[in-house]
Amino acid sequence: MPFPPIEPWQSGWLAAGDGHALHHEQCGNPQGLPVLILHGGPGSGCSPRMRQLFDPERFRIVLFDQRGCGRSTPRGECAHNTTADLVADIERLRLHLGIERWLVVGGSWGAALAIAYAAQHRDACLGAILRGVFLTGRADLEWFFVSAGELFPESWRLLDEAAPGDRERALPDRLFDAVLGDDITIAIEAVRRWVQWEATLSDGSAAPAPEWADAGERDALLAKYRVQAHYLRRECFLGETRLLELAARLGTLPVAILHGEQDRVCRVGNAERLHRAVPGSRLRIVPDAGHNPFSPGMLQAFADAVDFLHGQAIAAPR
Repeated sequence: MPFPPIEPWQSGWLAAGDGHALHHEQCGNPQGLPVLILHGGPGSGCSPRMRQLFDPERFRIVLFDQRGCGRSTPRGECAHNTTADLVADIERLRLHLGIERWLVVGGSWGAALAIAYAAQHRDACLGAILRGVFLTGRADLEWFFVSAGELFPESWRLLDEAAPGDRERALPDRLFDAVLGDDITIAIEAVRRWVQWEATLSDGSAAPAPEWADAGERDALLAKYRVQAHYLRRECFLGETRLLELAARLGTLPVAILHGEQDRVCRVGNAERLHRAVPGSRLRIVPDAGHNPFSPGMLQAFADAVDFLHGQAIAAPR
């Protein structure tokens, strides 16, 4: 089970240049082992539930909303927003908080970003936990937006219909155009069906399209999926080949890879390829879990990985 809810003992915004300000917070034990949690998406932002993944007595828990995401400003901004910018932001945050080395943890897109950061700033990392691996390449997009449609054809048809344009063009390209376009009506419907499709794959059954509780909720989701479309149409400024090359740079850094065997959002083969790219990494395929980090099986696997990484970090030379 997750740890009980906690509140931050510090939070604020960090100026990152080009008009961006990053919302960040710290929870748990100020003297504990530092751990950075990287949210998924791209575009999602952090949630209070993420604070509950770590023992607040043992860890100094750091979370931040990536550029354009969550409480960071300006929300939904895609200008000056690339993976290289995010890697620089993470290092800027580490220095701002006065942390020498930390564990880096990410799920889905957060796992890809964790790899990109750790490859460039290996000496700042004590280890990494990578869950529900997203490799950022065209194969992942083809699966999620096209091939997986065979599992839930009616839900996929609604997604396809929400992306207008020449049907000779691939669905992902039409969908990204719709979300990033100037026609707000088209963008809203495209986001509704995208949210519905994501929930359907995550839950394993046809999910209803969301109805906005208010304009604020609608605008927040539009901002989230604008950032996501901006990243995905560019393979997150990485692509699978490049990401695996970066992963190979991690060398002997302690790395735990977790993936749900029933994950229909990011296929289990992603974790297996990453494991082969990182010598010495520990791979655990969780048989009764999908993409949800809070399913019982995944929570237990995560807790085991945290204990392993904590032990490795304590034993690491300073």
